[in-house]
Amino acid sequence: MAGTGPRGRAERRSAGALESEVLAALWATERPLTPAEIQFEIGGGLAYNTVHTILKRLYDKGLVLRDADGRRGAYRPAKNAAELTAQAMHEALDRGPDPIAALQQFVTGLSAEEERALRELLAAGGP
Repeated sequence: MAGTGPRGRAERRSAGALESEVLAALWATERPLTPAEIQFEIGGGLAYNTVHTILKRLYDKGLVLRDADGRRGAYRPAKNAAELTAQAMHEALDRGPDPIAALQQFVTGLSAEEERALRELLAAGGP
């Protein structure tokens, strides 16, 4: 549960929000975490079974890896946050009918700092 709504009832977090929270907990550490450790990190009264279900969904999507040796049932992210974001951007460009137009729209929404960083990356030929 994410808190209470205007009538005092508990509000539910969406599966996407929960997946993001689980990934954020995994990215915040250098070691694999068990579902119980993730449950503790996220807090908010989230049930252990819910955490386990979210981890299974993330595993099925290839977003987390399960450590079989050492700590049984521990999970770690398959990609870091920047890699995952870049992948999502590439997939979004691939879905659209005009990726150049999408890039033009994207670039016009960049902050001055983001635009400067992009120019520097392009001038250097990549990261």
